[in-house]
Amino acid sequence: MNVLHITTRKAWIDATRAAAYSAPSLEDEGFIHASTLKQVLPVAARFYRGQTGLVLLEIDPARLSSDLKWEPPTGGPLPGVPERDAFPHIYGPINLDAIVQVLDFEADANGDFSLPPALTAGR
Repeated sequence: MNVLHITTRKAWIDATRAAAYSAPSLEDEGFIHASTLKQVLPVAARFYRGQTGLVLLEIDPARLSSDLKWEPPTGGPLPGVPERDAFPHIYGPINLDAIVQVLDFEADANGDFSLPPALTAGR
């Protein structure tokens, strides 16, 4: 199962120039936050409301050169996600060849996010 990471288009462009993706949380918390397909919309609603210029990175864990661990959410349970759900945390930069798809991820006029059709087609 692939995992997802929400970031800005600028951060993605910077990653393509640097040949790896990183996030501020890697330095601050020691890992990069990621989500499953079922977790990403509650994460977006909680942490990205009102932001624009976002993209979703779809990551193949089998291609990661950094460790991926499934752990409880930092900061406690997240509304809309079962309390027992573990979240994928990536302990290092994300090598670009592990990113299998980059998708626009913009909220609608009401500020609500929805999954890009490319993520739900055929699943």
